[in-house]
Order: sequence, then C-alpha cells, then structure tokens
Amino acid sequence: MTFKRTNPLALAVLALLAERPMHPYEMAQTMRARHQEQVIKLNYGSLYTVVESLRRHELITASATQKAGNRPARTVYAITDAGTDELHSWLRELISVPAREYSRFEAGISLVGLMSPQEALSVVDQRLDALGEQLTALAVLLEKLAGLGLPQLAWIELDYRMAMLRAERAWLTWFATATRDGTVGGYADWEDKHR
Repeated sequence: MTFKRTNPLALAVLALLAERPMHPYEMAQTMRARHQEQVIKLNYGSLYTVVESLRRHELITASATQKAGNRPARTVYAITDAGTDELHSWLRELISVPAREYSRFEAGISLVGLMSPQEALSVVDQRLDALGEQLTALAVLLEKLAGLGLPQLAWIELDYRMAMLRAERAWLTWFATATRDGTVGGYADWEDKHR
C-alpha cells in the first residue's frame, strides 16, 4: 500500500513528529503557535484522519498513552524510519519539482472578459484592498515572530507568502492601470462587447 502525497497536513504531522513524539492535540497547538495554519489547512477532524492514515501506512506509530487528571487518555505518536524517509523524500519533491497548482484567482481572472471593464476594475480594486490588509497583517506577524527571537527559517514560508502577495499586488496594479487606460490587449473588443 503506497502512501499518496496529497495532503500537506500529513507532511506537517511527519515534520512535527520528526522533532519529538506528540499527541494530535499537541500537534495542532504547535502548528497554531507557529502560525502554520496560514499555509496548511488545519482542523481536528482532518488531523485525526491524517494521523490514522499515517499510522496505517506505518509512517508513524503509537508510542505511548498519556493520562492527565480527568481527561481521556491521549495517544502519543512517533515517526518511524519509513516516515522519516517519506518526509525527506516528500520535501525534496515539493521544493525541487515545480507543480501546476490551480488557484481560484487564476480561474476567475482567466474569465474576467465576461465582466464589463468597469465591473472588472471594481472587483480588482476590492482585491487590491484585501491584499493590502493581508500584507499589513503579515508584516505585523513577521515582526512579532522576529521579535520572539525565532530564526527566519522558523517562518520562511510566511516570507514566501509575503513575496507572492506583493507580486500579485504588482500584477493587479498593472492590470487595473492598463484597464483604466484602455491599453490592456483586446480592450476595444472587451468594451464593445459590454456596451
């Protein structure tokens, strides 16, 4: 039975367990403390499903059970040698091999000609405002993380996210300007279609 590398949450679980054995609740708390939910979708139901899948594939193993007070016992998981191999192989693949990722925004912008130029400008301006808010919030978060003394490698994915948001903002600014000026390729046909 081959493990399918489709869920980034599984990668995060393997990475956490490479640090030390943990129970799923601790995994979730650690991810939240590190703001990893910014880049990896996290909810408890999915987390337990991923943990069970990793266990079935023998990439992790139940290593202990913890009982604290009146709380139910919690199973602590540890990464196996096969899990460590899978983690490293998966990371090498993710970083070295460009993969086509289908974004909702790209799907929408590919059909922007179905809107009038004025409506397109309106929604692009809304997106630019939202990107500005995201960039500001991310800058505050990065400053906070740096202030905690964490090395940049602890939050490097947020640096990448900031660069991608800036690039998107630059492209949207170009598109909005070219639309306002009527210099975007095909503008005359676009405008005629919506008169």
